[in-house]
Amino acid sequence: MKAAVLYGPRDLRIVSDFPEPPMGETSVKIAVAYCGVCGTDFHKFAGKAGSRPVTYPVPLGHEVSGIVVEVGSAVSDLVVGDRVTVDPNWSCGNCYFCRNGKRHLCNASRGVVKGMAQFVCPPRENVYRIPDGLSLRDASLSEPLSCCLHGMDLLGVQPGETVAVIGFGAIGNLMLQLSLKAGAARVIVVEPESEKRAEIRRAGIECVDRVIECVGIPATVELSLELAGKGATVVLFGVSAPEVEVSIRPYLLFQKELVVKTSYINPATMDRAIALLASGALDTESAIGKVIALDALAEEIETRRYSRRGKVVVSVDASLES
Repeated sequence: MKAAVLYGPRDLRIVSDFPEPPMGETSVKIAVAYCGVCGTDFHKFAGKAGSRPVTYPVPLGHEVSGIVVEVGSAVSDLVVGDRVTVDPNWSCGNCYFCRNGKRHLCNASRGVVKGMAQFVCPPRENVYRIPDGLSLRDASLSEPLSCCLHGMDLLGVQPGETVAVIGFGAIGNLMLQLSLKAGAARVIVVEPESEKRAEIRRAGIECVDRVIECVGIPATVELSLELAGKGATVVLFGVSAPEVEVSIRPYLLFQKELVVKTSYINPATMDRAIALLASGALDTESAIGKVIALDALAEEIETRRYSRRGKVVVSVDASLES
């Protein structure tokens, strides 16, 4: 099958003969229509880990939507032709964390979608049917939006509060929209290179109730703690490279009695993400910066030409939309 395959650090090739993933009795074979480019794809390209270590060769991508083309013998509630999206994170269901409401922290967790390819074959439990009114293009936002919803659950925005969103890529865009939907009276958006950072720092020490950091570099992590007002909650959402270290002044956290949380993937939030997208409550046009062809992915991963402006979605087979 055709796929964008990472053979090693900075070695991404578009090939036409990569083996299709194996089918099992509980598998669902999906023809991929669209696959979003995630920040972790850039990490993997650079030779670093994403949410998990990388084993080569491997197709990039995990934010998929598509059409069911085959189901395993044990699958009875999906049929060929169903329009679906997929949670790429599989958990065992048997370890301590799975049995105590924390499946996303599963000891045996693994990724079951390598989406920059013609086909994926995840387990049935990871596949979600999407409503007829939701486009396959927008459905590819389901997984990143589900991660954002987990971050928002941790952030705990209350009506009338002030929220600071650090970083305004696709994730920052969604966090801004979700904060407003949650009732935030004011949302301050901070870009890493913003000329107004000093001014916002001064304002933030006084009044920012919630801060969500969506970049994952030391400067923005440190800035999130500076921006937070007294008694604020800070959620570190951006995925840092594994070797990144951050300088933290414990006295600052103590003096302001900050609550600092981290957000990891998407426990039990896929259904909510699909429902939100289907409702039309979110502006997906502003979140998606560009749709590109699979053949253009290597250049985009190398240059980030469009990814700096918003979510890049790869059209693996847009003909499936019709």
